Amino acid sequence: MRSTWSSSTELGAFLRSRRAALTPEETGMSSFGQRRVPGLRREELAHLAGISVTYYTRLERGESHQVSDSVLDSLARVLKLTPEERAYLDRLARPSRTANHREEPEKLRPAVQALVDSAGGQAAIVVGRRADVLGGNRLGYALWGLPAPDPASDEPRPNIARTTFLDMSARDLFPDWESQARDITAYLRHAAAHHPDDQELHALIGELSVHSADFSRIWTDHPVSDCLASQREYRHPQVGTMRLNEEVVRLTDAPGTRIIFSGADKGTESAERLRLLATLT
Repeated sequence: MRSTWSSSTELGAFLRSRRAALTPEETGMSSFGQRRVPGLRREELAHLAGISVTYYTRLERGESHQVSDSVLDSLARVLKLTPEERAYLDRLARPSRTANHREEPEKLRPAVQALVDSAGGQAAIVVGRRADVLGGNRLGYALWGLPAPDPASDEPRPNIARTTFLDMSARDLFPDWESQARDITAYLRHAAAHHPDDQELHALIGELSVHSADFSRIWTDHPVSDCLASQREYRHPQVGTMRLNEEVVRLTDAPGTRIIFSGADKGTESAERLRLLATLT
C-alpha cells in the first residue's frame, strides 16, 4: 500500500496542528471573544511571527517557494518548536533539498553484527530507516520477543513499528505502551521527511494508518522526533518487569540505521532479571 505523503500537504498540516496547540495566553496575547476552534487564529500567529496573514495562509496551503530562514525561525519561535521540529519544518518547506535521492537497500555489514554480538550483558538490535530489524544479538531478540533471523528464509524482517501497533503482545511488553507508540510514530514522521522518495517507508505509514486506529490517532497529532537515548520499562513474560537504559548509536555511513543498546544499572533487580533472560536464550 502506498502512502499519499506530500511535503506540501504535510507542511500545512504540521503548521495547523502546532497553531491549534497554542493558546493566546501562552504567547502573551489577550483572548477576546468566543473562539470556534482551539488555538491561535491565523492572523494572530502571523502578527506574532512578523509576517502578513496572506503569506502565512499560503504556507498553510503548502506554498513554500523561497521561504527564508528568518521566516522559519520566527514561526519556530512563536510555535515553540523543539530543535528537531524546527529541522522538520525546514525539510517540509524546502523539499528539493532531500528529494530525488535513490534509496539503497539496507544491509548489515558483518562487522556491525560482530559489534552487536560482543555487547556482553546488553540487549542490542540494529534498526533501519523503515524500522526494520536488520540484526541483533540473542538477548536483543529475546527482549523484544522477536524470532532470530534465519539467513536461508525468505520471510520479511521483523519491523518494530508493525510489532508495536499490530501485535497485541506489545501492549503487554510495554507497560507505558502509549509512550512507546508515540515514540515510534514520531520517528516515522521524522524519517519520512528525511527520505521523501522511499516508497517502502511511506507504504508502511499507509499500512499502519489503515490497520491501526491508534497509529492514525497519534499520527494526526504530528509528533516529530528522532530515535533518542531514553529509559524504558519492559514487562517481559519470562522474567518480569525491567527498567532499562536505551542508548542509540548511529552508523555514519548508513543514514537512518542505528544500534539500540538496552542495559540495566548495576546492582538493580532489572540487571538481575536481564541476566536471567540472557541465560534463558
